[in-house]
Amino acid sequence: MEIKTVTRSGGQVLVDALRIHGVERAFCVPGESYLAALDALHDAKDDIELIVCRQEGGAAYMAEAYGKLTGKPGICFVTRGPGATNASVGVHTAFQDSTPMILFIGQVARDQMEREAFQEIDYRRMFGQMAKWVVEIEDAARIPELISQAFHRAVNGRPGPVVVALPEDMLADHVSVADVPAFKRVEAHPGDEQLAEFVALLEKAERPMVVAGGGGWTAKAVEALKTFSETFHLPVAASFRCQDLFDNTHPNYAGDLGLAAGPKLIQHVKNCDLLISIGARLGEMTTGAYTLIDIPVPKQSLVHVHPGAEELGRVYHATLPINASVGGFLARANRLPPIAVPRWKEWTAAAHADYLENLQHAQVPGPVQMGDVMAWLRKQLPADAILTTGAGNYSAWAHRFYQYRTFRTQLGPTNGSMGYGVPAAIAAKITDRNRTVVAFAGDGCFLMNGQELATAVQYDARVIVLVINNGMYGTIRMHQERNYPGRVSGTQLTNPDFAALARSYGLHGETVEATADFAAAFERCEASGKPALIEIRIDPEALTPKMSLTQIREQAVAQGK
Repeated sequence: MEIKTVTRSGGQVLVDALRIHGVERAFCVPGESYLAALDALHDAKDDIELIVCRQEGGAAYMAEAYGKLTGKPGICFVTRGPGATNASVGVHTAFQDSTPMILFIGQVARDQMEREAFQEIDYRRMFGQMAKWVVEIEDAARIPELISQAFHRAVNGRPGPVVVALPEDMLADHVSVADVPAFKRVEAHPGDEQLAEFVALLEKAERPMVVAGGGGWTAKAVEALKTFSETFHLPVAASFRCQDLFDNTHPNYAGDLGLAAGPKLIQHVKNCDLLISIGARLGEMTTGAYTLIDIPVPKQSLVHVHPGAEELGRVYHATLPINASVGGFLARANRLPPIAVPRWKEWTAAAHADYLENLQHAQVPGPVQMGDVMAWLRKQLPADAILTTGAGNYSAWAHRFYQYRTFRTQLGPTNGSMGYGVPAAIAAKITDRNRTVVAFAGDGCFLMNGQELATAVQYDARVIVLVINNGMYGTIRMHQERNYPGRVSGTQLTNPDFAALARSYGLHGETVEATADFAAAFERCEASGKPALIEIRIDPEALTPKMSLTQIREQAVAQGK
């Protein structure tokens, strides 16, 4: 590594540090508060690609998606005040999704602090519970040290976001300081006593179940999970929006726990006698609002493997808590002797059969059958195609009826953040231009970050966006009908012609109003040589794959609500 001791501006020291730590791309909305860093990025453009976005929320989502996809910290630069508050949605997503990310925020000059200067915010207080670490660099000579710490914190233990505030005058200071080598990952492993206890629990089990999820996964760890499952004939379920950690076509796959969880899988979790959670926090969405597993002491024996010590015992008192990375645990577990004839082979086979049964879809109201659309995509998309979603009822179609076959083919926010799918898809396509990338968005979800279509055109990110339009905030309407049937308030939407809007940005635009029209529209998008968008107009009654809007209302009325 070249150690630089020449006098440099703080902005140059910062960008040199990013180079050393392997940063290849940064997402930003420019601001006058970090001009010195932008100037240094100009000289680094052959090493660090700067993606200029249209709103800080979109930029932060792109950085978070990059972190999810690559396992390296996603880098985002925004200006102070409004820029930082806009970007906070991406930080919250990265925190709940355990995604490595570093948000750099331009800050007011040091001599103006504590005066409520223009756009001044105390970022330690603002992001204190939303990030793994928040630091304000007040001395340019400490940039190499503190940026090294930021990278180490973002990737090690439970991965997550770090926020770094950069006073604008500090970035302009000139200092002579040595660089610091690239960050190193730490892989924590279980101890021998823990492994012996794990084997004892496994040998006593009749109905074991693995739940895989959380952050810190790599392609190697995913392959190790497959080996672990096959060696011990264990059924594997995915935690909420982590379906790409295990091949969904594998005979040991049991389905995903979350909004689209099959009722039989839910019963399997309740009936299992040994629950092995690898990487998953076992949060609200994965546990059905904490109803699948008793709190604080589960009735199942619980082995909870997690890289963050603070997570162990936080909600559930595990029979065996193991503070280890997913890769570290699986590397040791795969050296254990296999069990000759496990008692649960039929249990595993039944779990997969129930998953396949849950892939079947019923007819829904209206001329567009999203189940048929998903069945077509399931057959047509390559195994490494990336699907992104935001939040909304529409996402259930992608969760329940698509089969994720390879690692990092699903990008969705486990914090339920709307507006994520489009910017995440753009980041994914820029990161790997050889892969097909399809973004799912509801009509409400799309318009929260639809302006990033301009970014897709600017950087020729040839994503295909599917806007599922039912003219409402569908998830909230569903809850409204369940709790206050017939009293519609605040959920109706008036929308533009989404295909025409896409064309105005320079995309290829299509409108689909019948199932039979979808395949040809998708193929035209692929052949267009441009980013593309398909507006799929669905009947408002087709609110969920299971129940229509009217059925939800009638059920609520029958229950006396």
